[in-house]
Amino acid sequence: VYKRQIHNSENIEKMRVVGALAATQLEMIEEYIKPGVSTAELDRICHDYTVNVQNAIPAPLNYRGFPKSICTSVNHVVCHGIPSEEKVLKNGDIVNIDVTLIKDGFHGDTSKTFLVGDCSVLAERLTSVSKEALYRGIKQVKPGNHLGDIGHATQSYSEKNRFSVVREYCGHGIGEIFHDEPQVLHYGKRASGVELKAGMIFTIEPMVNAGKAAVKLLPDEWTVVTKDHKLTAQWEHTILVTETGYEILTLRSDDTIERCA
Repeated sequence: VYKRQIHNSENIEKMRVVGALAATQLEMIEEYIKPGVSTAELDRICHDYTVNVQNAIPAPLNYRGFPKSICTSVNHVVCHGIPSEEKVLKNGDIVNIDVTLIKDGFHGDTSKTFLVGDCSVLAERLTSVSKEALYRGIKQVKPGNHLGDIGHATQSYSEKNRFSVVREYCGHGIGEIFHDEPQVLHYGKRASGVELKAGMIFTIEPMVNAGKAAVKLLPDEWTVVTKDHKLTAQWEHTILVTETGYEILTLRSDDTIERCA
């Protein structure tokens, strides 16, 4: 474990602050997610809220050339969807909104899949299974457990529900660095991988597909889609390993899991 991956109490407090801001942003944007709104409009609302209300910085903007302040991944887009005027949400869509803020040099990263209007039974089930897969991963977080325990929990629950888990993209260490070690895979074997220690902070963010696990990167070199064009859903939280278990730094009021364990 790299030294910088074990955070001290001062840094943890800063991560609590920025995590809460990221969570608040997802709560704020919910009322705007409805048929007829463009993903570019959602991006503008989040950008203005980040800068003018939260006095923070949108981390994705210009990160490795990414052109917008949030990621908006609709239907078969797995992750890193780029907001655009052309992409207008319609009734029955699902959209993952992924926000990361920087405050006092620290990053808070979280995402949620929203249902747009009246969705199919499949869309609702996929969205709820992917959320529960995240929760099951989080519940494996405690000192002495391993990253493989998290991956095994998210994978086994998703596959039990006849869905598949994306392999190519994963959670990550986070703090002063946006994407740090360790890589947090959403599949794996129990008791394998890095051992968890108090003070580690990372994201868990399983991407769960209705069809096969295979994905493809589009020519814009950001947008990732399911190869079979079937639906995909994702939820993400930033998690602190505590002395006794976990603390969710990006918990929202609509979450149905305890903040700490």
